Amino acid sequence: MKPLLRAVLILDALLLLAFGLLFLLTPWTSLYNALLLVQTQPALVGQGFGVALIGLAWLALHASIDGALTSTVAKVVGHVNWLTGVLMLVWLLGLHTPALTGFGQIIAVLTGVVLLVVGLGGVRLSGAVRRREKVRLVEATAAERAEKQAAKDAAKDAANKRDSGRVTAGFPAYRTEPVVEPVMPVTRPVSPVSAAPLHPVVAEPGLTASERAARAETAAARDDARNAAADAPGAPRPPFHG
Repeated sequence: MKPLLRAVLILDALLLLAFGLLFLLTPWTSLYNALLLVQTQPALVGQGFGVALIGLAWLALHASIDGALTSTVAKVVGHVNWLTGVLMLVWLLGLHTPALTGFGQIIAVLTGVVLLVVGLGGVRLSGAVRRREKVRLVEATAAERAEKQAAKDAAKDAANKRDSGRVTAGFPAYRTEPVVEPVMPVTRPVSPVSAAPLHPVVAEPGLTASERAARAETAAARDDARNAAADAPGAPRPPFHG
């Protein structure tokens, strides 16, 4: 779309340059008579208008090269062209002024139609190009914002990871394991009576075998009586220690 608009601008520049040179040569009476054109009076006005058209032609040519000025200059030049074409058609066809011969009037009407078509085409193309440029600008801005946001998110994630690494390095992690309580064996209290030997060994020298046997029987009977008294209900028990 934009290359086509640049081609239209080049065409506008050529048309404006041709008309500018023609008006700049207003004092050349023989040229106007040969072309069957009406000479502008006074000549100063025609030459001033010619200089303005040449300047506008240079601007259109420069805009066809510089992309930043293409759509704006094309819009301005397009409006100038189609308005000029409308004025020419109104004066030539509606008011029949100036009075031209048949060939001159045909050339003037065709020139007005060309200016009208080229001007409106340039305005439409410049509007389309400007809309596309706005859409591209919005998309580029959105993409740039998305890139900045992604960069911020990445930097934030990196900072969080770095902070977590510092915390881990400064404070080592401890593993929690279940504490197993030791099981204490259940012990029953031992009675001092039952802890005493039932049959103490009699090791007195000078005793005969019968005396030792009698003493052993006596000690056994005494132990049995002591155990029976301790196991009897209501009997006093020694205090529990440990």
